[in-house]
Amino acid sequence: MCGIVGYVGPRQCVEVILSGLRKLEYRGYDSAGVAVVGADGLAVERAKGKLANLVERLAARPLAGHTGIGHTRWATHGRPSDENAHPHRHGGVAVVHNGIIENHLALREVLAAAGHRFSSETDTEIFAHLIADELSGGAGGLAAAVRAALRKVQGTYAIAVVSERRPDEIVAAKNASPLVVGFGEGESFLASDVPALLEYTRDVVYLEEGELALLTPRGVTVEGADGRPVARKPRRIEWSAVAAEKEGHKHFMHKEIHEQPRAVSDTIRGRTLLAEGDVALDGLELSEAYARGLERVTVVACGTSWHAGLSGRAMIEGLARLPVEVELASEFRYRDPVVGPRTLCLAISQSGETADTLAAVKEAKRRGARAISICNVVGSAIPRECDGTLYTHAGPEIGVASTKAFTTQLAALFLLAVKLGRLRGTLTREQAVEHLEALRQVPLWMEQVVKQEPAVMPVAKRCVGARDVLFLGRGTQYPVALEGALKLKEISYIHAEGYAAGEMKHGPIALVDEELPVVVLATREPAYEKTLGNMEEVRARGGKVYAVVSEGDTQAASLAEVALTVPQAPPLLVPLLSILPLQFLAYHVADLKGTDVDQPRNLAKSVTVE
Repeated sequence: MCGIVGYVGPRQCVEVILSGLRKLEYRGYDSAGVAVVGADGLAVERAKGKLANLVERLAARPLAGHTGIGHTRWATHGRPSDENAHPHRHGGVAVVHNGIIENHLALREVLAAAGHRFSSETDTEIFAHLIADELSGGAGGLAAAVRAALRKVQGTYAIAVVSERRPDEIVAAKNASPLVVGFGEGESFLASDVPALLEYTRDVVYLEEGELALLTPRGVTVEGADGRPVARKPRRIEWSAVAAEKEGHKHFMHKEIHEQPRAVSDTIRGRTLLAEGDVALDGLELSEAYARGLERVTVVACGTSWHAGLSGRAMIEGLARLPVEVELASEFRYRDPVVGPRTLCLAISQSGETADTLAAVKEAKRRGARAISICNVVGSAIPRECDGTLYTHAGPEIGVASTKAFTTQLAALFLLAVKLGRLRGTLTREQAVEHLEALRQVPLWMEQVVKQEPAVMPVAKRCVGARDVLFLGRGTQYPVALEGALKLKEISYIHAEGYAAGEMKHGPIALVDEELPVVVLATREPAYEKTLGNMEEVRARGGKVYAVVSEGDTQAASLAEVALTVPQAPPLLVPLLSILPLQFLAYHVADLKGTDVDQPRNLAKSVTVE
């Protein structure tokens, strides 16, 4: 969600911090700031709005120093403002923080009673006061003061702290929010995500839950939750820095839509064993005895990943004949779910840091379930919590509105469904080969759809002035309708709703008039004829139908104002194709409206708080 960058070493730290914060703008934010420890002590500069506002202020009032921290904030406590922007300071201490302090009101009352005065509405400012008090009270060094302050805090956090008393130190700590430490020659780096560091180092360590790190020019020391030193070898990051650039596309989202054939190909490469009619799930160990003993799979996810889970339900139930429940993680964690040793909990998350999904995994495991995950970010929190992970190979996804994460999740779910089917004996070798051969064709089919992008423009031009858009789909296309509606509302700010086509008569049909665009997923499914009936019902009431149809289907196309075609594929795999025109539709509507496609208002890429 928010972005953190820290640096200590021989360079002027502001340059490094601003460079890193630019790489994290994709996470979404409403203000930015830096804190620098220099020859004259601690100095802080903050600005509401985009990073450019902070850069402008720093140009007018440069901050010199070799130790510093920076932050891009997405508001949780307190409105977006200069005063609420991070870093927060008190008593020569400055803090940046991602997460939420749940007991901040109680702590604020105690501190206020002791004479403390606060300058912001945020929970984060509490950290600065607590740490400054510990330093003044003789807690020892900065690391000891931070550790003592954290013992009083309840909630989630990734924090970075500097103090003018310790001009060559940064202390960082993590609990349920990501932090990465980078290693250099005579310098150390800190960030909430790897892209912020790649310009300077590729050797990193991901902090684990409860760990604290002390960064100095001489190196990094890490302590566990018990305060004891932790030895961990740095991991070499092989991502290309170019992967985070737009490569000529107007927006990252547009680039990432075009990357999907490659991303899906990378996700399935090496995992489809055609000779054996089987799947190699590197990172997952599922035995035949375990798979046959399962009673059900419980998927926990949020947003786009939840939609992927709905598609995955059809895949797993259809191929492995295993009941699947798809749960909104934010609901699962607060009720009394029925899971146990014969339940497989499957967590789906692009970032691997989604707070609600992580909490749902922990709850399922507490009740005896085994947990596995589908994730895009190696070493993130959810894979570390799970018993195994099937990684997608989408690469960095910069646009806030997820695209290639969705399709690679679908590919991974199909692989998992085939594997479970083989283990449970519901798929023969020959059947598995047929399914895997179809999956291997998907990237080629996706390339065909991507080339048809211009065909979306007439639909986009007719939707750009709409107040509402209705998306309809049946069977495997219902989750696609939900995802298409989500994409449109996320980046164009047009109200859109995805609906099961069979439910249209139970309410949504009341919305249909001459002004309502209705996007129908009318590919050849088992209930294809029923969908054609829905299209006729919309037309009879003056509604405008825009359809996604199977290649060569003139019947469905004749019922639509505009028909967008996708190759004929097995129903379980069609969602990987039919979502592409809807992603392009959302993108071009937003682009025509002039909204901020890559960083839509109020949204963040990785939701690491409730």
